[in-house]
Amino acid sequence: MKKGKIRIYTDIVFDGGFAPTLGEAQSHYLYNVMKLSAGDDLLCFNNRDGEFLCRIEKISKKETRLQLLEKTRNFERPADIWLLFAPLKKDQTDFVIQKATELGVLRILPVITKFTITDKVKTERFRAQAIEAAEQSRRVDLPEIQEALPLEKLLVSWDKERKLYFMDETGNGRDVVSAFVESKGQKAAVLVGPEGGFEAAELSALRKLSFAEGVSLGRRILRAETAVAAALSCWQALAGDWR
Repeated sequence: MKKGKIRIYTDIVFDGGFAPTLGEAQSHYLYNVMKLSAGDDLLCFNNRDGEFLCRIEKISKKETRLQLLEKTRNFERPADIWLLFAPLKKDQTDFVIQKATELGVLRILPVITKFTITDKVKTERFRAQAIEAAEQSRRVDLPEIQEALPLEKLLVSWDKERKLYFMDETGNGRDVVSAFVESKGQKAAVLVGPEGGFEAAELSALRKLSFAEGVSLGRRILRAETAVAAALSCWQALAGDWR
């Protein structure tokens, strides 16, 4: 098999002192779905030790025993950017989690706003989506995913040293280029509102916060999930860490 073609996340520890063993869920995926067999190689990462090339010694639909061959990448965390977003419908929320992970978000914080269409937030589903996106994007860490909180409650305890850029759909925000260029090397967060936008009172409250700034992504009104991808792409290009 081509080296690194299959890449999976696992919570096992890679210390070289024993043969790592994968459980039933991952074994089913590798054995029944990907049709791997003994002697095939794959890449594994565990959100703390880096990435490792492993060879399958024994595999069945119940269990997979690996041989640790070499460390291929050290563990690293991306630049310190957070995403705050109002949960959307199922597929749109899945898109947000996937793209946020691919674009290097360090922490994902679901927030409940006045016009948020759902308060049913399944963080386990979010984590599953993040794992799949990390596997595919070659990320060696996973974003931290917090439980949903009302926006006003989250802002009360906000670290004022972390700049909060909220996407202002009214067009009154600062242009995204000049705003994000200034945040290079700094702790930052991006806040994207729900499908109906922020309530007027919410926008007014955000504009009064010393640590928050409204940002405009242009003249067009974007869907919430599109705004997430656009804002994070801009931030990575203008202020992110491209090592």
